[in-house]
Amino acid sequence: MFPARRWRLPCQSKSLACLLLLSLGPVALGQPASSPRSPTLYLIGDSTVNSHTRGQLGWGDPLVGFFDRAKIKVENRARGGRSSRTFYTEGLWDKVLAELQPGDFVLIQFGHNDGGSLTGPRGRASLKGNGEQTQTVSAETTGKKEVVHTYGWYIRQYVAGARKKGATPIVLSPVPRNLWRGEKTVARAANDYARWAAEAARQEKGLFIDLNDRVAARYEADGQDKVKTQYFGQDHTHTTAAGAQVTAIVLCEALRQLQGCTLSQYLLVRPDKGSPSK
Repeated sequence: MFPARRWRLPCQSKSLACLLLLSLGPVALGQPASSPRSPTLYLIGDSTVNSHTRGQLGWGDPLVGFFDRAKIKVENRARGGRSSRTFYTEGLWDKVLAELQPGDFVLIQFGHNDGGSLTGPRGRASLKGNGEQTQTVSAETTGKKEVVHTYGWYIRQYVAGARKKGATPIVLSPVPRNLWRGEKTVARAANDYARWAAEAARQEKGLFIDLNDRVAARYEADGQDKVKTQYFGQDHTHTTAAGAQVTAIVLCEALRQLQGCTLSQYLLVRPDKGSPSK
């Protein structure tokens, strides 16, 4: 009988075997595979989305509670006092863009601060409309020149930027103010910011929700007295916690009905079933 022989791989063969194991990943090496990344929902906008002034609350805070945070992360990056123009020019959008990953979502709502002076102390107004027209202005305080674009142009930058990063942008028309035409009808933005927001979203192949009209319809159903005493406090623009909750419920209902969008799969409960689980 021949003595037992221990077979060994040649040096090159051992190297190939090691490379093969490495190519198979952590499971082949006895290590747990890393879990897939959960998406993030970013909210960008003004104080109607993010406000913690005493007696006021933006709808972004209660909205977080409607989502399953084990499956999706929600980041409220809205900033009070910003317009579609200043959120862009101050670099706030650049910070969001730097973090955006494929599969993320962005809710975009501006318009409340886009009117007024182009060059005043705040210098935040955009040009009206959705066209390509521009106007060069000089800031009153610093003299710095800036090319100002239309409201729709800025919205298009948000949509295009998000899509380029593989995220899903959803444009919202600005929520209505507590302004009424008579006793039963809430003033809407159908002829200006709501229309321009819809046009901008469509041009850049983004999704759109007419939150202005939807929330106005809810206010009308609840009645002017309830809206004025419970949903608004200090002014006609900023909601109370109760008003913010109503807007969040209306928005979730719209998200569930939004065709071509997978964001609704991360919602915890149907809005018409009441408040979400804490």
